[in-house]
Amino acid sequence: MSETALRLTGKTRVLAVFGCPVEHSLSPAMHNAAIRALGLDLVYVPFRVEPDRLRDAVAGVRAMEFLGVNLTIPLKEQAVSLVDGLSPGAARVGSVNTLWWKDGSLMGESTDGPGFISSLEEAGGLPATALVLGAGGSGRAICFALAERGVRIILANRTPERARRLAEEIGDAGVRVIPMGAEALREACREADLVVNCTSVGMSPNIGVSPLTPDALRAGQTVYDLVYNPPETALLADARAAGARPINGVRMLVHQGAYSFRLWTGVEPPLDVMEAAVMEGLKKEA
Repeated sequence: MSETALRLTGKTRVLAVFGCPVEHSLSPAMHNAAIRALGLDLVYVPFRVEPDRLRDAVAGVRAMEFLGVNLTIPLKEQAVSLVDGLSPGAARVGSVNTLWWKDGSLMGESTDGPGFISSLEEAGGLPATALVLGAGGSGRAICFALAERGVRIILANRTPERARRLAEEIGDAGVRVIPMGAEALREACREADLVVNCTSVGMSPNIGVSPLTPDALRAGQTVYDLVYNPPETALLADARAAGARPINGVRMLVHQGAYSFRLWTGVEPPLDVMEAAVMEGLKKEA
């Protein structure tokens, strides 16, 4: 972090990310780079928050008047009940990754879905059929976002009942739930134009593992891993070897972060600066 970013005063407003774990997060590097580029009197700080302490942490946000907060694994769904109000998108998804203030009320927003769609459109457009792995906070947001745009969804989750509940909530948008077994996933991959990993499988430090067997992937499809650390997961390496198009989670991280930044500040953030900070952080960890 630059010397300029460390010139904090009693007027400096605090932004934060809460997670467990949070040590791997590059959101602080990304947001602080944007803050420096724009010359704002803000600082973005990571806090490790255990799930059973989230209520206390949100009370701290209120007491200390943080400007805003991001939430990551495994806090996104739990935060829904701790805010004063939800955006229509967050209420639909049942997941919150951003806390922000509106007219004195602490609001919850989910920027994962919009961030994912923006990054996907930037990469070439929407698919006809998507296989989504994981029905947690990010998986829920992405399934709703895809369904709203008419994409047929094949959904697999370690706990099948959770996937079935999500499919029921989305309604008649064409969500099909399948088992997480290798054969069912292979069959789904043959049909899917897009495969999205919304689980933490393959995330640093547990690298070298993939939610799919290498033979499940095929040439011509896009494989999108929301994991961005490491930048090439085992899943993406297998995708490349199979002739599929691999995309890591960096660009989604940038886009969802930009949506949050706009809510907090009302200012358009520099996406190129944010992405460069993430990539630099990944290089340092390599």
